[in-house]
Amino acid sequence: MHSIQKTISPVDGSVTVERPLSTAAEVDAVVDFARRAKTDWKHVPLEERAACCRRFVANMLAIKEEIGKELAWQMGRPIRYGFREVERMAERAETMIGIAGEALAPIALEPLPGFTRFIERVPLGVVFAIVPWNYPYLTAVNAVIPAIMAGNVVLLKHSPQTPLCAERLAQAFDAAGLPPGVFQYLHMSVEETQRVLRSPEIDFVSFTGSVATGRAVQQATQERFIGVGLELGGKDAAYVRADADLAHAAENVIDGAFFNSGQSCCAIERVYVHADVYDAFVAQAVEVTRGYVLGDPLEPETTLGPLVHTAAATFVRGQIWEAIGQGARALIDESAFPASQINTPYLAPQILVDVDHSMRVMHEESFGPVVGIMKVASDEEAVRLMNDSLFGLTASVWTKDTDAALALGEKVEVGTWFMNRCDYLDPELAWTGVKQSGRGCSLSRLGYEQLTRPKSFHLRTTL
Repeated sequence: MHSIQKTISPVDGSVTVERPLSTAAEVDAVVDFARRAKTDWKHVPLEERAACCRRFVANMLAIKEEIGKELAWQMGRPIRYGFREVERMAERAETMIGIAGEALAPIALEPLPGFTRFIERVPLGVVFAIVPWNYPYLTAVNAVIPAIMAGNVVLLKHSPQTPLCAERLAQAFDAAGLPPGVFQYLHMSVEETQRVLRSPEIDFVSFTGSVATGRAVQQATQERFIGVGLELGGKDAAYVRADADLAHAAENVIDGAFFNSGQSCCAIERVYVHADVYDAFVAQAVEVTRGYVLGDPLEPETTLGPLVHTAAATFVRGQIWEAIGQGARALIDESAFPASQINTPYLAPQILVDVDHSMRVMHEESFGPVVGIMKVASDEEAVRLMNDSLFGLTASVWTKDTDAALALGEKVEVGTWFMNRCDYLDPELAWTGVKQSGRGCSLSRLGYEQLTRPKSFHLRTTL
């Protein structure tokens, strides 16, 4: 008998999707099908893989408006933004398709008389991808497209909050003519997920999610000699230097903090501002924040939707109230956002000042629409505070001085360093983190390395 997975919509608390969870026998059948499919798929020419993936992209773009509505119901993103995730997903996919030829090409060695020597990149086999709800298509494509392009087959476990996303991906691949078994998904329990992680048929695991769940994934696979890519949490910082364009910095830092209701691993969660421009920056940041419209994500004027569920909003409120109790000041009047209500997922954006690193809101991942702003006296102080974190995914500096930005970037412990932008992922650059932000590398040419293994050929041609 199947257990039923229910997805509760943050829009109104209704059940928006119900799906049966796969039984152990069904899970085993899917895993076995993937094992058999990998044998043929790895021999399909790269050009055919690329053509199939491009048809998949076109199929997804054709339904982007429908997907935007589904995202609003499943995870609360305003409908005015939903379709953009599909467009960005398409851009990432096209980039990874386009660079696959170079990334997967054999490595030629210096000629050696009487010998032919080279190194191939060969697929691992079955890639098990576990992806979250906050950017359900972008996080999925990071693993799915390069894995398939590299000759692997993919088994996807999507978040129970966004089950329709897995189904949409499968439909688009089916319509693109992808052979059966190359891409499959499962709606399954935690127990069945752990069993798949321990399965000898799984050759690589790609996980995006929380630090706690990342640890559980690592523990489930620790007895096997397979690769595990982990993209985990973030507490990303921004530093506004004295020479920054304040209007540009305020608009973009606040967007980086509050887009998707702050539910992004690379959202800005803490800001350090040089004393010379601190007051001016804070004033402009407050003005930008007051322009947001919190409400029903299905309404076109809404720019800030609910958090994914009430518990998430309650957690962020707890951080805010605790910080205020420790001396922080809240600059945004919550009453200006009437939709913000206790015991609902709807939470007003908040800017906190007079904060310090003893407060949870400045060192614990928030994953919601709150940001703390601290005054600093120098670049050195900003670097020290930016590095004072368990996380290291991205960070940004806002300045007109490129040389200073480069010098600071060498000192800040993160996977990606930005100047005058934030909360962005360039698929031609390696996406990686340090400390508790994860392990491994996705996207870019380097991202193909964890999805393949080197195989050396040493041929003696003259006897």
